[in-house]
Amino acid sequence: MTDGHLFNNILLGGRTGTNPGQFKVNSGGLTWNRQGGGKTIRIDKDDIASVKWMKVPRAYQLEFRIKDGLCYKFIGFREQDVSNLTNFMQKNMGISPDEKQLSVSGHNWGRVDIDGSMLTFMVGSKQAFEVSLADVSQTQMQGKTDVLLEFHVDDTTGANEKDSLMDMSFYVPTSNTQFIGDENRNSAQLVWEALLKRIDGSSSEEAVVTFEGTAILTPRGRYAVELHLSFLRLQAQASDFKIQYSSIVRLFVLPKSNNPHTIVVVTLDPPIRKGQTLYPHIVIQFETDTVVEKKIKLSRELLDDKYKDRLEESYQGLVHEVFVRALRGLSGSKVTRPGSFRSFQGGYAVKSSLKAEDGLLYPLEKGFFFLPKPPTLILHEEIEFVEFERHGTVGASISSQYFDLLVKLINDQEHLFRNIQRSEYHNLFNFINGKNLRIMNLGDGQGTSGGVADILMDTENAAGDAYIARIQNQAGDEESDEEDEDFVLDKDDAGSPTDDSGGEESDASENGGQKEKLSKKEASSSKPPVKRKPKARDGEGSEKRKPKKKKDPNAPKRAMMPFMYFSMAARPGVKESYPDLPPTEIAKKLGEMWQKMSSEEKQPYVQQSQVDKKRYEKESAAYRAAAPVDVDSD
Repeated sequence: MTDGHLFNNILLGGRTGTNPGQFKVNSGGLTWNRQGGGKTIRIDKDDIASVKWMKVPRAYQLEFRIKDGLCYKFIGFREQDVSNLTNFMQKNMGISPDEKQLSVSGHNWGRVDIDGSMLTFMVGSKQAFEVSLADVSQTQMQGKTDVLLEFHVDDTTGANEKDSLMDMSFYVPTSNTQFIGDENRNSAQLVWEALLKRIDGSSSEEAVVTFEGTAILTPRGRYAVELHLSFLRLQAQASDFKIQYSSIVRLFVLPKSNNPHTIVVVTLDPPIRKGQTLYPHIVIQFETDTVVEKKIKLSRELLDDKYKDRLEESYQGLVHEVFVRALRGLSGSKVTRPGSFRSFQGGYAVKSSLKAEDGLLYPLEKGFFFLPKPPTLILHEEIEFVEFERHGTVGASISSQYFDLLVKLINDQEHLFRNIQRSEYHNLFNFINGKNLRIMNLGDGQGTSGGVADILMDTENAAGDAYIARIQNQAGDEESDEEDEDFVLDKDDAGSPTDDSGGEESDASENGGQKEKLSKKEASSSKPPVKRKPKARDGEGSEKRKPKKKKDPNAPKRAMMPFMYFSMAARPGVKESYPDLPPTEIAKKLGEMWQKMSSEEKQPYVQQSQVDKKRYEKESAAYRAAAPVDVDSD
């Protein structure tokens, strides 16, 4: 590099494990990117307090101390890199790295140096070990001479690390010459007080803002969520997580459509661990309509100095928005919200299942997120290809109401999202195709069979499911003054069958022709049916029908009623639950379901119908305006 140096396979060290990545340094500072994507560390030149080299087994370690007390260790440099980087930093950054030697004598007597958030145990002039006080949950005295440090058992930890440091005890004799006590406080008490001032988790530091009784889906439970100056704390009866803000990669705000909850996801790298279970995503569920008012417990001077334009003195609004704004201000994390994708029902996600768990698949601008369990984030850049598949397996029945979506990653890992409703196909396909993701089975576009068009509708399934054929044919129907033959004539204002009809339907396409429909009241009444006007017949004895008016193919498609939208959404589930039920009985069951629904439950379908009605009125006006006008000629 002309303006810096680049090194591969450099490890980020510390209690969080060792993760390989790419290390870059230039005149403005340094960056470290985790191999395979994920966490990125950026350190500006002006934020660096000190730099030190250390010889470690089989490599060299570069340690950066930041002015706010954090410490980063990068391991894996070669001997020849030491002089090159030292000369570069002296010349271009004005920083002179110091050399720090490691004590390998095995002696456990020495002195304790406390610098910022780091505790270093020195044997003579060499370092034996050091501990980040950010990893310490609490410190306490044991007797008169022992000082105990307890570490966060559930703190962030490396994915490959099976053992974790639990506690550490220091013996401080009364004859200690570094910490000289008096009549009121001995040497051990002085060490304990010095440590207490620098431990983030001590009781002396009050949370900036707290959200009590927060429902967290992963790891499951109700927690008191505390936002401190440098970490996020989750406290429950049996769990206590402390998460450094530097471990937060991104925040996701994902509303649930037609649902009173909103999900906020805190994505971590490295993940938190409880026992042997890793949690790379904290999935928090808030009640969408809950309004709160929170005051930030920071001085006006600190807000103006360190958090200017990032934090406000107080927040009032929806609880999930207040939480995100406060956490973003303290951690500096970026926030991702739903993008351009909309489902068939107008929501931000499609219902699906992953590993036998039902959930929601959110197609985002730069990836896919499946929630709530197992929370799975897939970035577009990690995807090798996607493939639309028929729902079902070889030897089992293949459902014509659903399809599956296979996502294969570059690393050969596969995710199969199952049970996606067929009505979601077009929106999902258009979104994926618009992101230029590779779709394997584009057989329709390549002149071969078995493509995505076949997944949506094949001849065998079309013949076996008249409802799907009817829905698809409706999209191409021209405007007509005739009543929809699949529904009874009497409908209420919301487009549902009236109490008299009971929601009965007659499937004309499956029974070979149109059937006359009688309402339930008419069918069960003892009165004779109303006489119908006889139809004229021709000489052959067949009914003489009035020639059907030819429809203009350019005429706008008429709007659908609310019950139709409900039927399209609910029918696949009914057919899945009752596979042997004939179409007429399915129609009857849908009508009963619609009658039992409250006005609030019907509202989403009413809104869809209103939107479609406005569309139809607008297109009809344009169609009539463009229609040719007959002019009589002389």
